[in-house]
Order: sequence, then C-alpha cells, then structure tokens
Amino acid sequence: MKMISKIAGAGLGLMFLGSSVFAQSLADAKKAIDAEQYQKAKSMLKNLTTTQADKDENYFYLGWVYIKQDYADSAKAIFNKGLAINSKSPLNMVGIGAVAHIEKDNATATNNFNQAIAVAGKNSKPYLYIGLSYLLPVNGSSKGINGSKITPADADAAIAVLTKGKAVNPKDAEILIAMGDAYRSQLKSNDAYTSYSGALAMEKSAAANVALGVLWQYADNFDGSKDQFKAALAIDPNYGPAYREWAETDLRESPKDPTKYDALVKDAAEQYKKYISLTDYSVESQMRYADFLVRTKDYVQLQKVATDLSASAKSNLRAYRYLGYAAFENKDYPAAESALTKWIKEADAKRLLPNDYLYLGRSQILQKKDSVGVQTLRTALTVDTSNVDIYGEIGTTLYNLHNYADAAQALKTFTERSRNAQLNDHFKEAFSYYQVYKGQLIKQQTDKTIKPDTTILAKADTAFSYVERKLGAKPNAQILYFHANVKDFEDGDRNNIKGLAKPFFEQYVQLITAKTTPLKDDEKTSMGVALAYLGNYAENKEKDSAKALDLYTKAQTFDPENPQVKYYFATKKTGGKSK
Repeated sequence: MKMISKIAGAGLGLMFLGSSVFAQSLADAKKAIDAEQYQKAKSMLKNLTTTQADKDENYFYLGWVYIKQDYADSAKAIFNKGLAINSKSPLNMVGIGAVAHIEKDNATATNNFNQAIAVAGKNSKPYLYIGLSYLLPVNGSSKGINGSKITPADADAAIAVLTKGKAVNPKDAEILIAMGDAYRSQLKSNDAYTSYSGALAMEKSAAANVALGVLWQYADNFDGSKDQFKAALAIDPNYGPAYREWAETDLRESPKDPTKYDALVKDAAEQYKKYISLTDYSVESQMRYADFLVRTKDYVQLQKVATDLSASAKSNLRAYRYLGYAAFENKDYPAAESALTKWIKEADAKRLLPNDYLYLGRSQILQKKDSVGVQTLRTALTVDTSNVDIYGEIGTTLYNLHNYADAAQALKTFTERSRNAQLNDHFKEAFSYYQVYKGQLIKQQTDKTIKPDTTILAKADTAFSYVERKLGAKPNAQILYFHANVKDFEDGDRNNIKGLAKPFFEQYVQLITAKTTPLKDDEKTSMGVALAYLGNYAENKEKDSAKALDLYTKAQTFDPENPQVKYYFATKKTGGKSK
C-alpha cells in the first residue's frame, strides 16, 4: 500500500508540474519578455503555440522573442505561421514588417505596417509594436535604443505611429514608454521624461522606472539614475534590466572621477552578473554579457566567454565576431583571423559591420599578410563608404610596404576627408608622391619614352607645404630636405637653374649645422647634396666662382663620393673639362 501511495504521490506531483506549465498564460510570457528572460518566454510560448494553436497572438510574441535574440529568419517563419492561422492577424503583419525593417526592406516594412493598422481596430498593441519595430537595430548597425543607433527618420516614424496608438488607447502605458524611448534616441529629454512619467502615473512599472533611470544616466545624474533602478527593483526584485542599466550607469560614471574608476567598473561587473543570473544563463544571455564586455574593454574575459560560446553546439554565429575582436586586442592574431574569417564567410552579409573587416585586415597585416590585409580593409569601405578613416589605415599599410603610388592616393583621400588625420599622415602623403616621381625618373634612364608626371610634383609640393606651415617656428630638417628635392625636380635643368630649391636647402643646411650631436651617415649624405646644389647655383646662376668653390669644398667634407662634387673637382683640375 505504501508503495502504491508513493507511486500515486509521484504521479500527482507530475500532474501538478504539468498543469503549472499549461497554466502559464500569454501574460506570463509577456512579463518574461519584458524582464528579458527570453529563454523562459520562448519555452512558455512554444508550449502555448501547441496548447492554444489557434491563437495567432502566441505566434507573434514567440517571433518577437526570436527578433530580440537576433534570429530574424526564425522570427519570420513564426510570424508566417501566425498568419497561416489568421491571415488578418495585425500583430503578425507587424512582425513581418519588423523583420523587413531589420533587413532594410523599407517598402515591405511599410506595406505590412499599413496592413496591420488597417485591421487593428481599437487594439493599440499593433501600433505599439510598429513603434518598437522602428526602434530595432537594423542589419549593419550596432545596437538599438540603448546604443543610440536609431536614425532620426526611424525615431520620427516611431513617434508618429505611437501617437496614433495613444489616441486609440490613452491608457496603454507601454505606448508611453516606447514613445519615451523614441524621444530619448533623439535626445529630446523633456519629451521623454513626460512620456515615462505619464506611464508611471497610470501604473507601477519597473520598465518605466528603468527608462527614467537611463534618462538621468544620459544627463550624468548618476545618483538619480540609481534611485530609479532601486524603485524598479522595489516593484519587482527580479527585474533584470534594472541591474543591466545599473551596470551601464556605473560604466558611464567611471571616467568622471578617476578615484572611483576601479570601484565603479568592479560594481558594474557585479551588477551585470546579477542581470545575467536573473535572466537566463543561455547562449543569448551570454551574448549580451559579451556585448557588455566589449563596452568595458575587458578583452581577456571576452575571449574566454566568446571561446566558450563558439564551442557550444547552440552557439550564435555572432560569437565568432566577439572572439575575433577579443583575440585581436589580446594580440592573438591567428585566432582573430580564424574567427573573423568564419564569421564573415558564414554570416548573412546584411549583418556584417565595417569593424569586422577592419579587425580581420589588421590581424592579417600584423601577421605580415599585407596584400591580403589591404584588400580586406578595402572591403570594409564597400560596407561603409563614409568611414574615411579606413583610408588612413590602407595608406599607412601601403606606405610601409613602399607601395607609394597607392599609398599616396589613399592618404590623400584620408587627409582631405577625415578630421582624424595627423601631421605625420600629411608627411607620408607628400613623401609618397616624392617617391613616385623619383621612381619615374629612374625608369626614364632606361626607357626614354617614359615622361614623368609633373602633376605629382605639385601634389608633393602642396602636401610638404602644408606640413611646414603647421610646424611654423619649429621646422623639421628632414621635411625641408625632401621638399627641397621636390623643388629641384621642378627646376628640371640644373644648367639653367632657377633656384626653386635654394631656400629649402639653405634652411636645411642651417638646421643641420646648428646640431650639437654628431651627424648620422644619412645626414652627412644629405648635407653633401644640399651644399652641392647651392654650389651649382653659385657657379651657374650667381656667377660667383669663389662662393661655389667654398660650398663644394664643404660638400666634399660631408660626402666625398657625391657625384656632383666629384664632377666639379674633376673639371676644376682639367680646366673646366672632365677627363
């Protein structure tokens, strides 16, 4: 009898366990979504799509979870199942539109949103989720509302449709919170505050308190921000997003006071761990943890997390992006190249960012795979043509490879279009042009059909002049020397010398002569060139033989092997005729 009793008890427990699962409602699932417990919500909703297979709403919220987890294709499939059950399901129409928006298919998105509104009636939720759809990050961008990567047009579209939803149901607090998010993305703090406060006036809302906390965070009111997170946790002690935003607030505050930096970063990590523990320790929550580690620049921990994620059978492919970034920052370039190559090869092209190619290209270059690395960097430009700083990396890499023609072109674009160009970048541009023209002269010696491109000299002259102007009262001898050579090339015929290089060589000689340290070999060689030029000018232009002899003699002391010096003294010995 006791055995029967035990078996009956076990069966009863199973029955209650099963009934607790089936008793979970759509409201429970939505609460889990709001708390970012996506695995929990997904489990509930999968169950609801089985037990209540005729309710199209269940499919929409399951698809929405997939969107939040960065599985747009899976989301679309679920939304289509919802539409198969009810072809006039407004929420699932919104879902299809949301996926289209993520994929930058604006026509499809707008069409589906309009269809949803046409059949929404007095239901404000389609308006809410259209608004939230506009606040989702699109492919090729970084994050959404919390990362402030929403375009003004999308924010305006969100506000417009949410305003209509508010008119349909003025008591929908979720619409006000979404409106606040849209205003916050536009940095319209007063409007955002009004919306969030309006939501709190309607009902206790952990989400609204957290949103207000983020608003104070943006205003650097860190104490006020944390008070809001505490208020949210007073409503729901297990509301994970409050801890996540608390961590983000710590990170924002940390650079403001160096004495608190370490403590705040440590607290941020602790708050984020609480967030993870209250959501679900799934692949997706680990991916969110990886997002956090990127922002804290904790690349050592990020590489560990990303390595574990990439080894998981259920891994999100995006883990390889994080692994690649972290490995690069940790100077593990082969691992970075391997991870990023896999990510770029297997991910949908619409999900790729310029940084993916930048990190890969840099990894290749630092492994001496220069030509491949440069090509990878060029690919980054096809993803984002506005990222002109990439030209700087390409130009510098090509410069180091002595590929001066391509380097000059890339560096010119960089220096003209980027605010981040440094004076050294302008110098490398100028020197590259100088080397290109010099190379053409060398080739002309063996192929008389070659005509050096004098427009290159003009570009070099302009770039060198820019650097010299910026240096002002602190001229650089090396730059003067190369600029002098450019002007000498412009002069062309030394037998009919104009003296274009004269002031540059004179200033160079003055700077080197004033040095108190022993000259390097290349400085001695350059002094020989400069003094020989000035000697030639004195001889042929000024007709001052004594001055010419003095200058050539000085040149000889610096570089006896200078061809022009040797020629001068050879002709002097033979009465003006060389042997």
